[in-house]
Amino acid sequence: MTFSRFGNKFTRHCGIAQLMDDMNEGLRTLGAIMLGNNNPASIPAMERYFDGLCREMLDDGTLNEALCNYDGPQGKDTLLTSLAALLRKEFDWPVTAANIALTNGSQSAFFYLFNLFAGRGEDGTLRRVLFPLAPEYLGYSDAGLEENMFVATKPTLSLLTDGQFKYHVDFAHLKVGEDIGFICVSRPTNTTGNVITDEELMKLDALARQHQVPLLIDNAYGLPFPGLIFTDARPLWNPNIILCMSLSKLGLPDVRGGIVIAGEPVIKALGNINGIISLAPGGIGPAMLNSMIRRGDLLRLCEEVIRPFYRRRVDEAIAFIRRWLPPERCLIHKPEGAIFLWLWFPDLPISTDALYQRLKLRGVLMVPRPLLFPRAGARVASPSSMPAYELCAGG
Repeated sequence: MTFSRFGNKFTRHCGIAQLMDDMNEGLRTLGAIMLGNNNPASIPAMERYFDGLCREMLDDGTLNEALCNYDGPQGKDTLLTSLAALLRKEFDWPVTAANIALTNGSQSAFFYLFNLFAGRGEDGTLRRVLFPLAPEYLGYSDAGLEENMFVATKPTLSLLTDGQFKYHVDFAHLKVGEDIGFICVSRPTNTTGNVITDEELMKLDALARQHQVPLLIDNAYGLPFPGLIFTDARPLWNPNIILCMSLSKLGLPDVRGGIVIAGEPVIKALGNINGIISLAPGGIGPAMLNSMIRRGDLLRLCEEVIRPFYRRRVDEAIAFIRRWLPPERCLIHKPEGAIFLWLWFPDLPISTDALYQRLKLRGVLMVPRPLLFPRAGARVASPSSMPAYELCAGG
């Protein structure tokens, strides 16, 4: 059996596949301690809500309609309209249904968008995706059709009180060269819980517009939903920004619901790609989200249930770590959002991958540092002094 270049690239071992294999095995293995996955926690109040919501949707016919009919390639019209209205009301963003497309999970959206704006051009030149700081979400770096499609800039670091630290974008060394076709940042950051400041986000937006490339903000954990931000932060959108959102961290990971908010040309392109690859996005998640918006429950549940749940989990996890690991042995990135803690072991005598393997044998699953740094780029190499481990505080 001989695969194509595409086949060889996408059948080799990769970090995101390892993460999902670990998650599948850990969730179904009695006694396993899941500390390295993106699976949302089981929040009893949300599970009761979804149970009641599905029963109501069954009674009024919306569940049957979602199950038994295709939507258009851009996604469910009713959700596109109601979500646009919500964003206009909450943030005064000039968006309509024409600025929103749905995908089968935000991971699919990243694959589409990275390869829309980066990769091999018609003239044969290679354009890259720039991550303004690393570590970043491990699901990005294997999503390019071309090799060496990703480049990242190492962050600056400030030491805080209570054995904590924080990453910042190193604008002094952030270069947007002619080979950059796309800038991407997660906010909150999927690995560290870092929330880049409003000032940093505005600078990135200005850089992107100056170099006439899009800025993608991965908002899977951010505002307005699921709202897992524990510090002051304002959301940002304009037609040069591509905002990606997700239904997963509301507690609905398996409906595979991704949301993209962008300028109309980008949305039209995504609709075309959806039609070619999957005919249309799945309709169950969008139907549920539309019902939540219609009932006025979406933002209320984020504020009253989801965010407080994860805030408590973070505090509990830090208290537990500090029982056994004092600051001189383990530093923690300031938990500003998302469902992760990023741990730094300054004197770790083995590699983080070796520690990962040892912990896995003991039924404890985490994510080692090397998977979280893109492989390309002059400043991406991470010295031994860089922090070591992602730990999920939400599960």
